[in-house]
Amino acid sequence: MLLSELAATDGVVSATRSRLAKVDAISQLLGRLDRDEVAPALGLLMGAPVQGRLGVGWRSLTGVTVPAAETPTLTVTRVDELLSRLAATEGTGSAAARTAVLVELLSAATASEQAFLVRVLLGEMRTGALEGVLVDAIARAAEVSGEGVRRAVMLSGSLGETAALALFDGADALARVSLTVGRPVRPMLASSEPTVGQALGVTGEASVEYKLDGARIQVHRRGDDVRIFTRSLAEVTHRLPEVVEAVRRLPLRDAIFDGETLTLDEEGAPRPFQQTMSRFGADASREALLSPWFFDVLHLDGRDLIDEPLSTRREILRRVASEYVIPGVVTDDREVAEALSVEALAKGHEGVVVKAIGSPYTAGRRGSSWVKVKPVHTYDLVVLACEWGSGRRRGWLSNLHLGAYDPEGEFGEPGGFVMVGKTFKGLTDELLRWQTERFQQIEVRHTAGTVWVEPITVVEIAIDGVQASPRYPGGIALRFARVKRYRDDKLPAEADTIQTLRALLRS
Repeated sequence: MLLSELAATDGVVSATRSRLAKVDAISQLLGRLDRDEVAPALGLLMGAPVQGRLGVGWRSLTGVTVPAAETPTLTVTRVDELLSRLAATEGTGSAAARTAVLVELLSAATASEQAFLVRVLLGEMRTGALEGVLVDAIARAAEVSGEGVRRAVMLSGSLGETAALALFDGADALARVSLTVGRPVRPMLASSEPTVGQALGVTGEASVEYKLDGARIQVHRRGDDVRIFTRSLAEVTHRLPEVVEAVRRLPLRDAIFDGETLTLDEEGAPRPFQQTMSRFGADASREALLSPWFFDVLHLDGRDLIDEPLSTRREILRRVASEYVIPGVVTDDREVAEALSVEALAKGHEGVVVKAIGSPYTAGRRGSSWVKVKPVHTYDLVVLACEWGSGRRRGWLSNLHLGAYDPEGEFGEPGGFVMVGKTFKGLTDELLRWQTERFQQIEVRHTAGTVWVEPITVVEIAIDGVQASPRYPGGIALRFARVKRYRDDKLPAEADTIQTLRALLRS
């Protein structure tokens, strides 16, 4: 398939707010792809190339000025080959080599194809946010059920792999997709409520568990082979040897655990989140030892458990990994649940998560079965821009422009971000230095006072609430916003939505 067909479909999808029109356009495209084109094409359409992060920023692209091709000849397969070369280029002389690949790629593209590729390379595509639309499009093109596609995506962790199965092997092949130890699945997510009582009102009888201030991990073990993945499904096994050894000691053959890891002080209290996340960086030291804490088990010794009720999964978890189980209590009594919340906070944790005791594990979903409760309103937002500071902060990028996620495009482009406020509060000198360097690396444009950036950086913001405001497109503004921390472990599409924030007006 020519890249021009992909770019044209993207244009149709971007130009309409009709879900049916989006599904129709994408399903027609899928029906024209060869099998080996499916994953690369979907990756480009989603703005998530199969090669992963390509390390190409605005500055890299502004240094490449080539005339556009007059007629479309560039194929999806050729683009995939060139992006693979780009991703593999590193070491001495890599800057020049990467520029050469970009020149070869863009000089073969027409003007519309160049514009499409630039958006892909800069992470500015929005189609990827509409996974529900893509799932429906795959189901329509393959003439299979949407639920079958959703479940296969959940279990495989790959939309491209699932699409190829559906399109070329059909419903029976989708039904055979199962949990595979060693292949990460998308984590189940929690919604939010302001109080434990309101959370219990949503879930009914529940397992009320400590909400730890740690990093989400998914741990797979087969025999003595242990692999550890982050919430974004990146493998970090080599960075967490103490977690590997802890899991190897458990009395089992193979398993998949969901949980958290965090650094504890001498008295067993959690250390700051940044100390935990420092173990995941390229220059990680081993000074801060991490402990695993599990709250779910998805597979054990040949038995998939995701369709079992939480009560069964927690019982099995306690049996095989009792020393690493996150503390909790099963109850429908608000006083009992509140008491556990007070206990968790007293021990330095964030609050509690209230989980419907009969719920299955719905990977990749944020529903009402899991509800997190924190004493302070905190929300994950995306940095859209940053203003240069004044006074003591002169020379540093300081005041953050914050955006909430808008998956369906209710207030702008589907899958985009709606500005909801600014803040410079809560920023330490260390964070100011870091964001000044980082945001200039991902700059997309600037004025004398403000640097606009790729919307890829998630930051956790504490607020006292929201207020109605005509200043921003979403009709709300944050009240007394302050930075708690940056969330390197979260993707932009995992940020809180504008709809979630607007709901605070009614609470």
